[in-house]
Amino acid sequence: MKKDFIVNNKINMSDFAKALELIEKSRYILIITHVNPDADSISSALALSNLLYENKIKHKVFNVSSDLPQNLDFISRFDKITDQLPSFYDLVISVDCGSKKRFGFNVDENIPLINFDHHASNDKFGDINLVDHFKSSTAEIVYDFFKFNGLYITKNTATALYVGIYDDSLAFSLGRCDELTFDKVNHLVEFGANPSEIANKLKRRDSLAKYRVLPKVLESLELHREGEVATIYVRNEWLDQTGAHTRDCEDALDMIMSMKIVRVTIFVRIVNGSSRVSIRSKGKINVAKIAAIFGGGGHINAAGFTVDSLDVDEVRNLVLKEVLEKAK
Repeated sequence: MKKDFIVNNKINMSDFAKALELIEKSRYILIITHVNPDADSISSALALSNLLYENKIKHKVFNVSSDLPQNLDFISRFDKITDQLPSFYDLVISVDCGSKKRFGFNVDENIPLINFDHHASNDKFGDINLVDHFKSSTAEIVYDFFKFNGLYITKNTATALYVGIYDDSLAFSLGRCDELTFDKVNHLVEFGANPSEIANKLKRRDSLAKYRVLPKVLESLELHREGEVATIYVRNEWLDQTGAHTRDCEDALDMIMSMKIVRVTIFVRIVNGSSRVSIRSKGKINVAKIAAIFGGGGHINAAGFTVDSLDVDEVRNLVLKEVLEKAK
């Protein structure tokens, strides 16, 4: 361990070395990103993919769906992500998955699994668990893996890791960002990540359809408990009318949470034939506990889950009832 590598986390530091040892012994590695992948899951996977590619280690980055967030297409090896499982793999690495349910498929229990994640609800399902819910993002933990093991961080890897930290911390605005987070981001810039270029790629390539559907989502806003609890939703017909994707609606959640009066927001939309619910909160309301009631998980102030129902109103009312109970 290098003396200048200081980290305040809940991970057994020897597990970083054990993970690298497993990787080096493997013949073919499957890297799994979670269903409905976000920037943290994709970028963490691609940071590892760039490492493996540069060291001629055979692997695939897998997502159960071919529907990926295209605003991440500038990250090196994004085009190599596949929804086709390889016929053979002898190591699984999951990134940003709070549970195996987030894989979207079943993996062979006999194959060793390295679990990179930062969700408080993670149930430590891996053979090696690199999990710390105090970190801003899974990408930050992947950075720690690189630094602990003395692995060289190329410009491509630095860019991927910066994207994950930047996006999952809401541009460094969440409480999980600390001085160590900014030290890491500074190092990533030194290694070649370009902050202004990344911000432009992530934030300034919106579709016209997004601005046609967002007013409809915002119009669905209902306030409860004197404005402290908000609900919004997306109807599939709005997506059909505007040509938008459900991802085009995600900014509505942050917009509602920006309102001073709102403490909790519930957001419901249909994704892959089920209702996907996201809950955000300010302050002490632990939305991860609410998500757990419905089989989901996440963080104290950001959590989510899926309900096998296509009735958006029914799901919204069901979740609202639980939130109103907890928000008293």
